[in-house]
Amino acid sequence: MDLILYFIIILIPVIAQLRITLSYSKYKKVDNSKGLTGFDVAREILDKNGLEDIYVVETSGNLTDHYDPSRKVIKLSRDIFKGTSIAAASVAAHECGHAIQDKENYTFMRIRSFLVPVVNLVSTFSWVVILIGLFTEYFNIFALGIGLISVGLLFQLVTLPVEFDASNRAKKELERLKLVKNEEINGVSKMLGAAAMTYVASVLTSILEIVRLILIFNDNK
Repeated sequence: MDLILYFIIILIPVIAQLRITLSYSKYKKVDNSKGLTGFDVAREILDKNGLEDIYVVETSGNLTDHYDPSRKVIKLSRDIFKGTSIAAASVAAHECGHAIQDKENYTFMRIRSFLVPVVNLVSTFSWVVILIGLFTEYFNIFALGIGLISVGLLFQLVTLPVEFDASNRAKKELERLKLVKNEEINGVSKMLGAAAMTYVASVLTSILEIVRLILIFNDNK
């Protein structure tokens, strides 16, 4: 049973990552009909939503795109920032979705922001606590470690509606502002859908990891 869980825990994120990689590889080769770069798309969506004060800048890495609510800046990786592909438009619009959420005080985004420092602290110590409990056979400590890891799962669960909502906003803005043609929306949906599945995979992986730890706890207590 333990080996099966190990296999599934490894397999789920691999499949999700493969899906986003294949989708990105496909749609970064397909130019959007308007010839707009990711920067152009982001700037248009932001300006039309009264977010002129948010900067859009280029950052290093591949698919490292994100919105920083503390600095009010959208960071786009080079291929997204300068690219004119369906992938570039999709990712840029998605990050703008987060900026719009921030402006509207989207509830789940506020909750996630509140949890960030807690999760950062907990993730540092959770596995240390588990290992201490396992090697010393103090299984109350082991159980505490499982509880700490569960806080991370809570964060991931809250992240799901944030990411799905940002993708829905992205598609609506792309259509509303006519930044892509109707026939290109299908590609946008597939690109954003693949990206969303990586978050679903993270949740499933965390759940299975907690189940595995509970089984270890029950076998050893």
